[in-house]
Amino acid sequence: MAGPHRLLLENAEQLVLVCGRGERCLRREGAGSLAVLRGASLVVGLDGCIKAVGQADVIRNQFSGATFERIIDCSGKCVLPGLVDAHTHPVWAGDRVHEFAMKLAGASYMEIHQAGGGIHYTVEHTRNATEEELFNTFKHRLERMRRAGSTLVECKSGYGLNLETELKMLRVIERAKQSMDIGISSTYCGAHFVPKGKTATEATEDIINNHLPKLKELKLSGEIHVNNIDVFCEKGVFDLESTRKILQAGKDIGLQINFHGDELHPMKSAELGAELGALAISHLEEVSDEGIAAMARAKCAAVLLPTTAYMLRLKQPPARKMLEEGVIVALGSDFNPNAYCFSMPMVMHLACVNLKMSMNEALAAATINAAYALGKSDTHGSIETGKQGDLIIINASRWEHLIYQFGGHEALINYVIFKGKVVYQNERGGTMSSY
Repeated sequence: MAGPHRLLLENAEQLVLVCGRGERCLRREGAGSLAVLRGASLVVGLDGCIKAVGQADVIRNQFSGATFERIIDCSGKCVLPGLVDAHTHPVWAGDRVHEFAMKLAGASYMEIHQAGGGIHYTVEHTRNATEEELFNTFKHRLERMRRAGSTLVECKSGYGLNLETELKMLRVIERAKQSMDIGISSTYCGAHFVPKGKTATEATEDIINNHLPKLKELKLSGEIHVNNIDVFCEKGVFDLESTRKILQAGKDIGLQINFHGDELHPMKSAELGAELGALAISHLEEVSDEGIAAMARAKCAAVLLPTTAYMLRLKQPPARKMLEEGVIVALGSDFNPNAYCFSMPMVMHLACVNLKMSMNEALAAATINAAYALGKSDTHGSIETGKQGDLIIINASRWEHLIYQFGGHEALINYVIFKGKVVYQNERGGTMSSY
């Protein structure tokens, strides 16, 4: 195939497709058995999409007359899909490192909140921060996520709890969408907590009557494009009925339902999400057996957050039961002031050790299934012809090193590639070649 192309990756020791038959998600046995090619190459076109994947000699013959903007020799290395982080809170001001000592001394999430910390501490600082200040810290966080292999990240608002600050956060996310080489799925999370001075009922009415109509207006004008709606469905926060009203109102203006549920107390969030047609529910440490069955039937993804259970010393979500019952299991870092982790490789490691997932299941959960949870698995999450050329190259002959190694990814990850363009290359570099 003559003509110019953006990128050729050749001679990979392992090329991890993840999906081999165009699956939109992987469940049960599918998540435990990933498609892997050996001695393989791939081509990304000028449009940023994958044009061909196959054995190195076949690709070489097929593209013998082609030109490439960049060629990378992947001999002895592994190529994987760019990682997908299905749950983050990366736009905020107000560092909460001081709360870590309180946690270590045994204070619970709600006790810290009642002592003046937690979400309200961050809300106060985020309200006072300028849009430029928020953007600069957000950009830095996204760059750190990208260096750890994430090429598609879900990003929430939720530290405003009033319309003005929520819109400020969403504008920051929109600006990053337009200016940075990383994929972003944006989430309105105005129902992250009940703001001071309001009841949950009053907050619910404000969101439905003021926040969501304004989001619809800004979407129609092209100023802000929000993908998902989120609510913290929790005892003492938004109850099941308030959650239902907010999620349904968001769905009515075209937002995908993707919300926090069954984290600290069993709330029947999973059952509600299945009923409303939610794309995904996060946390689920306290999910019921009935909720698991309902999510499996509804093909509602479970976004598990092993960092949160680890750092807050919560009960681990029942990942094995979910996998065995056919739930689509995805992973997220839950990056926020309360769970400060940028690295999806470390999330996968924790998922294997603490949630008892296999490495194959963890990688599926951090690629195709995380993309599914964001409604993007038709274009992201696997290495297949026609999909976006988001890739990582690791300096190891077995892909499992990405999970096996706990930390040290600045040396392991050679390249991060977004739409066929190298957006991060570490100090070890790589071997260049040309025909």
